[in-house]
Amino acid sequence: MEIKTFFDERTFTLTYVVYDPQSRDAVVIDPVLDYDHRGGHTFSESLDQLTDFIKGEGLNLSYVLETHAHADHLSGAQRVKARFPGVKVAIGARITTVQKVFKGVFDLGEGFATDGSQFDVLLEDESVLEAGTLQVKTLFTPGHTPACASYLIGDAVFTGDALFMPDYGTGRCDFPAGSAEDLYTSITERLYTLPDETRVFVGHDYMPDGREVAWETTIGASKAGNKQLNGETTKAEYVEFRNSRDATLKAPNLLFPSVQVNVDAGHLPAPSGNEVRYLKIPLNVFAKDPEVC
Repeated sequence: MEIKTFFDERTFTLTYVVYDPQSRDAVVIDPVLDYDHRGGHTFSESLDQLTDFIKGEGLNLSYVLETHAHADHLSGAQRVKARFPGVKVAIGARITTVQKVFKGVFDLGEGFATDGSQFDVLLEDESVLEAGTLQVKTLFTPGHTPACASYLIGDAVFTGDALFMPDYGTGRCDFPAGSAEDLYTSITERLYTLPDETRVFVGHDYMPDGREVAWETTIGASKAGNKQLNGETTKAEYVEFRNSRDATLKAPNLLFPSVQVNVDAGHLPAPSGNEVRYLKIPLNVFAKDPEVC
């Protein structure tokens, strides 16, 4: 099994192509559709790099795997599908919980389905997805969102926003229906019970203290030295720390554009009567001290 990594410096997002060098069977994890929020336009620099690699290596791409409905970048899943006919988009089955929450936040209307049907495949916990010669085991790891999933492929686990590099820590838990208690359980009972030599590939890297970007660690290294949640951290310690820290964090720059697209499997909003697509930006919906004029 080979793993090709792409790092988007704008959103600090890591996208992975996992493939079998013999059969050329492949999956993509968490592709990025570039978005300039200042000008309100999408572009495909990240997807072009991804596409060039897949075509250049002659890979047989069958699935895009989303670890969750991201709040910091737009998913490129639908663009990948358009470029590689036959590809299916898969996500953890609990995405329906997130869809129900944000249908109300964005007033998406009666026509917006909250049954996950925008995705091609809804993955259940512990299920194994056959992607040609690759086998992908889904591990539900909620906490950052209630629908987060990690993917175990061979000796590697792709943790999305649950577990980061040891010198950075774990994902935040202050989004709607997020839970520090749930994330503690996900990490200690689902991830840290994997063999210590299991390779960990993270969903983001924020390069603390100015170090070079990094994306690979191990379960053993995380248990020994994750600065927020190691093998000795108690649940009470972690929950107190996580909740206190999250209270100081600003919302991600692309929170609203990202979530309304990503709960719809990466589909952009349909064009209005003037043939222009519009994103909704709710005011003060998550503000601690809203000022409504």
